[in-house]
Amino acid sequence: VQFVESGGGLVQPGGSLRLSCAASGFTFSSVAMSWYRQAPGKERELVASITSAGRITYNLNLVKGRFTIFRDNSKNTLYLQMNSLKPEDTAVYYCNVPGSDYFRHYWGQGTQVTVSS
Repeated sequence: VQFVESGGGLVQPGGSLRLSCAASGFTFSSVAMSWYRQAPGKERELVASITSAGRITYNLNLVKGRFTIFRDNSKNTLYLQMNSLKPEDTAVYYCNVPGSDYFRHYWGQGTQVTVSS
């Protein structure tokens, strides 16, 4: 099992980024996927999830219509489109399978998102 996150970077407040998560080692199309983030000194938190059937849930306290999660099962890839970024979105972003005692042992390196002027 492997998760490889990419697409992060330094962006000004109000800017946009699209994160990608390339997954391998399991049947990607059959599982739900989630984006998480961890800011310095804080615990990892759930950002958004998408089921294998495409049902989506967001942590509305964090997202409030600014982020969009989607997946391409043909590419085994999960995405997070982030718009109207704020400094408080600064964190390392990770992807994983939610609620799994098995997959929680497999975290990627994450991708750093820094929102700053």
